[in-house]
Amino acid sequence: MNVEKLAASQVARIHAALETVPFAKLLGIELEDVAPGTATLAFDIRDDLKQNNGVVHGGAIASLIDSATAFAIISQLPPDERATTADLTISYLRPLTNGRARATARVIRAGRRLIVVSAELVDDTGKLIATALTTYIKI
Repeated sequence: MNVEKLAASQVARIHAALETVPFAKLLGIELEDVAPGTATLAFDIRDDLKQNNGVVHGGAIASLIDSATAFAIISQLPPDERATTADLTISYLRPLTNGRARATARVIRAGRRLIVVSAELVDDTGKLIATALTTYIKI
């Protein structure tokens, strides 16, 4: 993890954010890497994350992507600023059925009010499962 490139307050904020989001715990989301403007989060695929065709539910994939983009942003926000998702567009490219899902997000542009972030989600063999573009708004 690249936390040495982040201020101690940013590292503490990131770890606190992951620990205080019950939905992230429910999905089993884990922080794999974080650096200024980028973050990688993952979860192990379980049967309770799948829809009735044996494929990981699109909502679970969207949640992992949304979480990764949020953490990429948190790594750059000053302590007194917050942001929330304004738009999330996902392209699902292939089904995900087993192993581990990993979402890596990167801030494309951080403006005064809006932050644009891209993300890619891969399976544990590195195959691209989904891409996303999201916009956050500072609140």
